[in-house]
Amino acid sequence: MAGHSKWANIKHRKGAQDAKRGKIFTKLIKEITVASKEGGPDVDTNPRLRLAIQNAKGQNMPKDTIERAVNKGQGSDAANYEELTYEGYASNGVAVFVECSTDNINRTVSNVRAIFTKNGGSLGKNGSVEFLFDRKGVFNFPIPEGMDIEELELEMIDGGADDLEIEEERVTVYCAMEEFGNLQNKLESMNIEPETAELQRIPTTSVTLDNEAFQKVMKAIDSLEDDDDVQKVFHNMEITEEQMDLL
Repeated sequence: MAGHSKWANIKHRKGAQDAKRGKIFTKLIKEITVASKEGGPDVDTNPRLRLAIQNAKGQNMPKDTIERAVNKGQGSDAANYEELTYEGYASNGVAVFVECSTDNINRTVSNVRAIFTKNGGSLGKNGSVEFLFDRKGVFNFPIPEGMDIEELELEMIDGGADDLEIEEERVTVYCAMEEFGNLQNKLESMNIEPETAELQRIPTTSVTLDNEAFQKVMKAIDSLEDDDDVQKVFHNMEITEEQMDLL
């Protein structure tokens, strides 16, 4: 179970995005608002809202900010957001999958296409890169105090996990998308509250680039993440320790 890091896209982005906390809050607020509008304000009957609030708390979002976002979703002036995905290739053949939430589709597709093109890539059709990723649940939390690692691994397997990584006193647990709810319930039964719990797109194959090419692709990815309509960006670059330091 424990071992190599097959998904650098999660870890390295966490550190890089710490400097973008305002942007992170904006995206989390939008997710809370959409979840509240679509499924109601009660976290006990709205698992999407429950998850969104959990992730917001993991980013230390103030309680009153969370409450305002929930209430906004119940208001008559709440925006009608539509969820869209875009797929394409950045420069050097790097596959990129973009998840968006927007109240203006024309604006969003125009911005996303422009970012791809400006940075030497191209926006593709739906399905052009989706097959290069597996959809998995990913949970991240500190190692529970006093818990034996082997015991934790066995509990996670029992809850539906198919991989687990331990690094610097932190645990990252992966599961099939279908097991997301089961693993979430298992963590709750163990009184473990993840700092992040989300569905990620894990690449099945990866591309290795030199530092110059890597920085060019990262410029495009950063531009996508900076767009207010973009919620998440996934790619299939294999990132070295040296390249992480460049960020």
